[in-house]
Parts: sequence; structure tokens; C-alpha cells
Amino acid sequence: MKKNKPYIYYKEIHSLKEFLKSGYNLQNATLQSIDFTSSKINWHALKLENSVFLGCKLTQEEKFTILEKGGIIFPEFPDLVYNPYRSFLYTWQELYKEVKPDRSLDLEIYEHFSTHKYAPSMIEALCQRVHDNSIDDALRDYINPDANGNYNVKSIGIMGGHGTLRNDKYFLEVAKTSQLLAQNGYLIVSGGGPGIMEATNLGAYMAKYEQQDLIDAINILQEAPHYTHEGFHSKATEVLQKYPNSSQSLAIPTWFYGHEPSNVFASHIAKYFSNSIREDTLLAICIHGILFAPGSAGTTQEIFMDAAQNHYKTFDYISPMIFMGKKRYTEETQLFETLKQLSKDKAYGELVHLVDSAEEALDAFLANPPYRV
Repeated sequence: MKKNKPYIYYKEIHSLKEFLKSGYNLQNATLQSIDFTSSKINWHALKLENSVFLGCKLTQEEKFTILEKGGIIFPEFPDLVYNPYRSFLYTWQELYKEVKPDRSLDLEIYEHFSTHKYAPSMIEALCQRVHDNSIDDALRDYINPDANGNYNVKSIGIMGGHGTLRNDKYFLEVAKTSQLLAQNGYLIVSGGGPGIMEATNLGAYMAKYEQQDLIDAINILQEAPHYTHEGFHSKATEVLQKYPNSSQSLAIPTWFYGHEPSNVFASHIAKYFSNSIREDTLLAICIHGILFAPGSAGTTQEIFMDAAQNHYKTFDYISPMIFMGKKRYTEETQLFETLKQLSKDKAYGELVHLVDSAEEALDAFLANPPYRV
């Protein structure tokens, strides 16, 4: 009987420092976006069979040696405004960095993407997929799942309208909910943009502060309530300066909706080109549940995507679905009753709940942990 070949484990090396610590045996290793041109490496002394170099900077002589010793080299693409082989998640500081006068890296990438959005060349499409795969890998490094899909962090996602004003009732309630959940040990995840997404990351950012401090921060933000208003970004940075003792949270935005500015309150940003991958990933990693604040078509789509994951046990977990906004979800849309009917006689039906305040939302998550099926 023919035996299957053993799975080859590719050790990941993301920096020159990691490379120098890795020893002489680099067989089956993946080296990602490292600049070797400033270091003298004796490549002849290294074992390089099946080693993979993703977008590393190498001299021509080094490339020849690596290939001769059985390594594989994926080339750089120097004309791109983004690095498809990046090793780490983004930060808002990186995305807002001015790369040209009055032009941030985020804007440069968005405008580059916009020119290829509907009919990318084969190479552009490939680079976008490689980039998003690199973000997938960096995200796995951050949330650290094991081989069975169990995470070392308890992730809860919060969804809702991108156009929600900073002076809206649910901006406040979502921010308070996020702060309470973060204070109870949850990693808070948003779609990374403005509106409810900003409230989500803001609340988690303020987890080391009192609720009154959070309310003060929102009062500052309310001076520019919508992301199209002058001062929208400067008011956010004013909050950062006044309250520098931040806590971690995660944002998962996309350049597909590039007109939405990334909010500055998330510590880690997994930004994708593909919105479909981004949406599925955002919901999939939130094993401990999703809070749905009032939103429009995008939020409705996420509700049914999450319901499908629960309904079919896609990721071997059943997770709570908490709806915030009784008027929105019972009188205006009937979405809550639709989900209750859909989940009738299904295991996840017990985890579908309706709340109207931050305190109720916290209680709902604490009382309804996910379970593996």
C-alpha cells in the first residue's frame, strides 16, 4: 500500500534577527520580505533545500547560490505601492503615513486598487491574492489558533452602520459595550471603518479607563460627527493624545470600500483587497460571538452570513448572535424574528438574543458562551 508523503513544515522567518537566530538549517523554511543586501551571509554554508524566499532583497549572486542549493525565490514587484509579501498586520500609523505631499499610504493603495478593481491584469490579481494571503498569515500569528481551530484569545465582533454619527445613541452604547467586553478579557473586532466600527475600537481602546473617560472621549469626537466632516480625523487624534494608555483591539477593513477612512483606535489592522475574504474571515474568527448594532444592507448581509456559519456549523463552533436595538430589529426590520424562526429547533437558536444597552449586551455574552460541535 502506497504511503502518503509526510507533510513538510515550513518554518516562518519574518526578520533578519529571526534569520540570524535560526541556525544553519533552513530546509523547508519560508523567509518573508527580508532585506539581506546590508548583511554578509555565507549562503554556501546553509542548508537551503525547499526554502522559500518571498519578496526578499537579495543580490544576483545570492539568488544564484540559493537556487543552486535547492531554494525557491518569489520575486519582488518594485513598481507596486503595496508589499504583497508583508509579514505583519498594519497599524493606523503606517496607513496614515504621508508617502507623497497630502497623500497617505492608505490613499495611494486605494487609488492603485481602484484602477484595477474590475479588470486587473493576471500579475496584479496574483499580487493582491498574495497580499491577502500574507494578511491571513499575519492574522493567524496574532490570534494564534491551534490545529483544531481553538484560539488563545476570546474574540467578539461588533457590526453596524458605517454612517452612524458619533452623537448617535448607538455609537455610545456600542462603545460602552466594547469597553465592558474588553475589560472582561475579550478581544474586540470590528470592520475597521467609521461609524459603529469606530465606536467598537474606541471602546476597546479605552478599556483601561473609566466609563466617564469614554464619555468624555466621545464628547470630543462629537465635534465632527460624520467621517465627511472637517476635523473628523483630528478629533480622533486629540482623543489619542488625551488618553494614551491604550488597550488592544483588531480591525479588519478592506480597500474595496476605500472611501471609508480606517479608524485610529484599533491596535492591529488586517486590511484586505478582497471584501469577500475579509467578510468571511471577520465572522469566522469571532468564535465568542457577534453583536449586531443598527446598520443597513452591509450589516444585514453579515447577519445572514453569520447565521449560515452557525446553521451549518461551518467552523465547528456555534456562537452567540446578539442584536442591539429592539426597535430596529423588531419594529423596523423584523430581522430578529426572522433569525429566531430560522434558528428554531437548531442549536444556535438558544444563542440568539435581543438587547438594548451595553450592560444587557455584556450579560448576554457572559451567559451564552460558544460551544464546539
